[in-house]
Amino acid sequence: MSHTNPNVLSAIQSEALLNTLKTRFEDNMKRHPALNWADVAAKLAAHPEKLWSLHEMEQTGGEPDVVGRAEATGEFIFFDCADESPIGRRSLCYDGAALAARKKNKPERSAQEMAAAMGVAILNETEYRALQKLGHFDTKTSSWIETPTDVRELGGALFGDFRYNHVFFYHNGADSYYAARGFRGSLRV
Repeated sequence: MSHTNPNVLSAIQSEALLNTLKTRFEDNMKRHPALNWADVAAKLAAHPEKLWSLHEMEQTGGEPDVVGRAEATGEFIFFDCADESPIGRRSLCYDGAALAARKKNKPERSAQEMAAAMGVAILNETEYRALQKLGHFDTKTSSWIETPTDVRELGGALFGDFRYNHVFFYHNGADSYYAARGFRGSLRV
């Protein structure tokens, strides 16, 4: 009896995703001027399990792209680079505790739970600022960001957006959710 791993892409899915990623990489060289696709492709070939997470990022509207390379590890860093917060990841409260605390009108999921299921991390403040240096993102939407423990313990969560030519960070109750707020993921390969 054969078992298939639901977190592994078929050869056809992998090829289609790699083609999409390559095209996006080549069309957006300003995001990674010192990098080349052959190196990224080789790293992805050595870590095919990461393709599933990139596929999840793509399928939910994130438009993942390489934004840099970690000096210490040599890993390529992918962020969601869609102009607005990924449409397939909106209307989510911040985490599972916030979701459980809601008594009425619960969203389907939380951002933290969805990110974990996808195998990605939610961008932190530093990463979100780095993304905004590559273009103007979230000009009409907002994205949850990794929230410090002390803020979260008090019931809050942080999100960011880009307005008036500036990056802004705000707070909200972690159990809140809005049609125009999602989250952006980060993946290292």
